[in-house]
Amino acid sequence: MRNFMNNSDFSAALKELGIDPLKAAAASVSELYRLPQARLDEIKTSLIVEAFRFHYRNNAYYRQACESKGIDEHSIATYEDLIRIPLVPIAKFKSASSHELLSKPLARIEHEMRSTGTSGIPSISRRCHETVDVAVVAIYAMYREFLGISKGAGLYICPSTEEIPEMGMIKALNMLAGLLDTHEFMVKEERFVPEQAIARLKGWENQFTRHIIGPPFLIHRLLQFLKQTGQRLQLDRGSRVITLGGWKRFTGQMISRREFNLMCQEYLGIDPGSVRDIYALVESNVMAIDDEHQVKHVSPYVHFTVRDMNDLSREVAPGEKGVLGILDPLALATPGMILTEDIVILLPGESPSGRSGQRMEYVMRAPSSLEFGCCAVNLEKTMDGQTSDATPVCPIAS
Repeated sequence: MRNFMNNSDFSAALKELGIDPLKAAAASVSELYRLPQARLDEIKTSLIVEAFRFHYRNNAYYRQACESKGIDEHSIATYEDLIRIPLVPIAKFKSASSHELLSKPLARIEHEMRSTGTSGIPSISRRCHETVDVAVVAIYAMYREFLGISKGAGLYICPSTEEIPEMGMIKALNMLAGLLDTHEFMVKEERFVPEQAIARLKGWENQFTRHIIGPPFLIHRLLQFLKQTGQRLQLDRGSRVITLGGWKRFTGQMISRREFNLMCQEYLGIDPGSVRDIYALVESNVMAIDDEHQVKHVSPYVHFTVRDMNDLSREVAPGEKGVLGILDPLALATPGMILTEDIVILLPGESPSGRSGQRMEYVMRAPSSLEFGCCAVNLEKTMDGQTSDATPVCPIAS
């Protein structure tokens, strides 16, 4: 693989051998992060240009959007051209015309995932079997790179995919279970009983390395329960607290990451470097996962373009806030060129972990967004509504 990493045309060289460049890149996360930045940019540009041309040729809606901006399939060829790639507003995935996003026939769609925020309108993301194939490899490669898990017990403080099979957040977290020896979901019929979670953690003590997995608001409830009842646990060497789903509650209140880290240290006995947060979108195959310094690394084959909030045609400099655009070459069923409603910062300078590639910091949802949260927010809303008239099962204000 190293020779191909150094080849001037990554995609063409692999195709000559009958190897899918996307699958090769997805399986080579560690190698990509250790390339010089200029070489990594060349490789991901090659993948993104090929994906752009595929959608231009096979998607009438996207082709029209390109032509309206004077862009044709040959307009994009270099890293410097990436900013010119037209981006699909993420709201299109929620619209009644979302079927226009398909670059492949509906009969070729294998899987649908949904994310529903505060509006209650689901964002529907469709994936063909080719996209599912490469996305599965990509997700596990990112999990191995940044979480390092291959065994242990997973306490999932969220519902199971059996209860919510179409929710993207739950689907992504559930994939971690394949790396564990055992696991249990602690949210059942939209209720979380922290006493049961604590009992399960104690039952696994001295048998497995214990990991806690779920959206921040639910893990925060466990931490608050431990605090209010004066209990402290000591997890294991190698334990992880893994969060996905955003840090804003349905009430609009933000959960402080610093406070969360300190509570994990005090009540679970693990240092902040073992708390790993994941940024992901159901509409994309990108993941940005915390490293040991709690710095989020973008999937190395994906490109983040951060745009001026007042002029979306212009990129802001690293270190400045802007609207996130994503160029995801893994998406084949629908264009992976998406303009999100998230405000982020691309971090300047070199990574303290030594990895190349882009690093990001999530700031907030754009003020113009009709949503202020992801599916975790809607899950919290549902759970609070479910338990508001019932006998409390946890002495924590929801």
